[in-house]
Amino acid sequence: MVLAKSKKSVGLGNTLMNDRFGKGKGTDRKRVSAVTRIDHATGKEYITNDKQDAAWVKMRSITEQGALDEFLATAELAGTDFTAEKMNNVKIIHTDQRNPYLLSAKEEQVVLGKQKENKSRLTVPRRPQWDSTTTREELDQRERESFLEWRRGLAELQETQDLLMTPFERNLEVWRQLWRVIERSDVIVQIVDARNPLMFRSEDLEVYVKDIDSQKQNLLLINKADLMTYKQRKMWANYLKGEGIDYRFFSAQLAKEMIEAGEYADSDEEEDSDDESDAGEGPSKKEEALKVEEKVSEEKEEAKEDEITKENDPDTHILRVDELEDILLQYQPKDKDRKLQVGLVGYPNVGKSSTINALIGAKKVSVSSTPGKTKHFQTIHLSDNVLLCDCPGLVFPNFANTKAELVCNGVLPIDQMREYTAPAALVARRIPQPFLEAIYGIKIKTRPLEEGGTGIPTADELLDAYARHRGYMTQGLGQPDQSRAVRYILKDYVNGKLLYCEPPPACGVDGPEFNAELYDIAHLPENRRVAMMSALGDADLDDTATLTSEMTALALPQGQKSKNLDKAFFKSGGNGGHIQKAFHQKYTQQGQAQSIVKHMSGRKLRAIIAAEQGVDVKEVQMEMGGKKHFKGGMGLKGGKGKRRAGRSGNNDDEN
Repeated sequence: MVLAKSKKSVGLGNTLMNDRFGKGKGTDRKRVSAVTRIDHATGKEYITNDKQDAAWVKMRSITEQGALDEFLATAELAGTDFTAEKMNNVKIIHTDQRNPYLLSAKEEQVVLGKQKENKSRLTVPRRPQWDSTTTREELDQRERESFLEWRRGLAELQETQDLLMTPFERNLEVWRQLWRVIERSDVIVQIVDARNPLMFRSEDLEVYVKDIDSQKQNLLLINKADLMTYKQRKMWANYLKGEGIDYRFFSAQLAKEMIEAGEYADSDEEEDSDDESDAGEGPSKKEEALKVEEKVSEEKEEAKEDEITKENDPDTHILRVDELEDILLQYQPKDKDRKLQVGLVGYPNVGKSSTINALIGAKKVSVSSTPGKTKHFQTIHLSDNVLLCDCPGLVFPNFANTKAELVCNGVLPIDQMREYTAPAALVARRIPQPFLEAIYGIKIKTRPLEEGGTGIPTADELLDAYARHRGYMTQGLGQPDQSRAVRYILKDYVNGKLLYCEPPPACGVDGPEFNAELYDIAHLPENRRVAMMSALGDADLDDTATLTSEMTALALPQGQKSKNLDKAFFKSGGNGGHIQKAFHQKYTQQGQAQSIVKHMSGRKLRAIIAAEQGVDVKEVQMEMGGKKHFKGGMGLKGGKGKRRAGRSGNNDDEN
């Protein structure tokens, strides 16, 4: 009987395709939109299928590519196809054996000189000219060609001048979002990190904004300014004013805290009014708590009178939210019929979304510590007169000394990092050793100077001390887990727990001198500061005292297990260790004397010790304890009887 043909059966051709490419892997060979390619060897044109990617793949931020991936991406932009060809001219290049991650002081000066010479060649990709008659396909082709030329120019600069560049954005779709923001905004606000403003600032972006429309304005918003001291802000203000840069200091974190404090105060007022209406006489507990808080705030205000006078300086003043809104309204266009459109541009993780949330007063934009959280261009209505345009985080092309700086600056994700020794060494070089020991409660063992040490902890020394203190050990061998420890340290560095600010160029001050005020007792966390002050209670020190290695050694925390171990080890009359000596020791005069003392009973030994020291036998017995746990020299037979006799003997002595 012939069976009916199943509806789910497939033909032989589909079976072969599935077997060759795997199920679902031949989808790119289906008939889709065609693209014309050119064979450069023959000059003939041919048609091939266009590559179809998902929407999330198109908007994926690409900052680093391998040599092969970058080559294929460039070929795809150029519309080039390749055929297999045998090549025999294979050349092996031996890389230099020096450390490629960190530079010495002399090498850094040479690199900085080259960077100044080629600074004008760092550009952002321009969007080609277009009008209403330009079709979508023509504009797409022009943008690809312009983007390809821009990438070739940067690659030539990197190869010919032997310069290291930051892993800039290589995805054309992300740059298109920037073009849209610039074209529709009246003022472009570059948000930079206060710890290294020039690293996050793109000068060519400001030039590009003026090229599009001379009426557009630029503003440099220095976020996280609360991490800097007044002297540091003053030095940066003098530099930026000398360069003619329009800047403002701002802190999204302070603005968020002020907003939350205002909401908390409003809620307390409402609850207090309810309590007054419901309750009778007598102050409530909340009122008493508020009075205590007011007293503490008054004391802090009195202690910081000079800080208030410093805040009145317009050059270094950290703007509040309402002050920032007033400054943005100054760029209102002459055409009053439309809203002021403000474009927010900057590197990933510099606080664009946090700034928007501070301006709005509520959480409207998702915030994350991972670089590249914002994926698409989005608009937010701030008020009836202001419209905010948030651009995805862009890594602009810039010169960099090492990749470790990019990780420490928060440009590259810490969790995706593979080489971690260079960032850890950079943190150990920038943050003084006493401050690291005080903030983590650890003791970093460094190599002495006479043995070739430099006085600065290495990456291994810092990570080993931190991992051992936290109990981070690898499986199997039980060695300190450095890869886990370095992620905690780098996240503390990026979040500002470990502070380091770059000095402005040509200011005559180096990094350690510029950041000397950041490494005192006042900048420690609350619990560590209390432990430090209690350990140094006898010394007359204030919060502005600079930390030293001796001070941190006194304030190292000791757990309960360590205290119990020390108490059991150093107690008087404790059990001594078993000492093994050489075989010929018993033949010497000292060995024979020790053997006589060793075989004495407890009562005779206590009597000899009491006679030598001139004390009572009972005092010696209390110090030495009983002999019931001492079983040396006892035979197998009659052991219980001897122990009973020993107990009775002790009782007789006591009686």
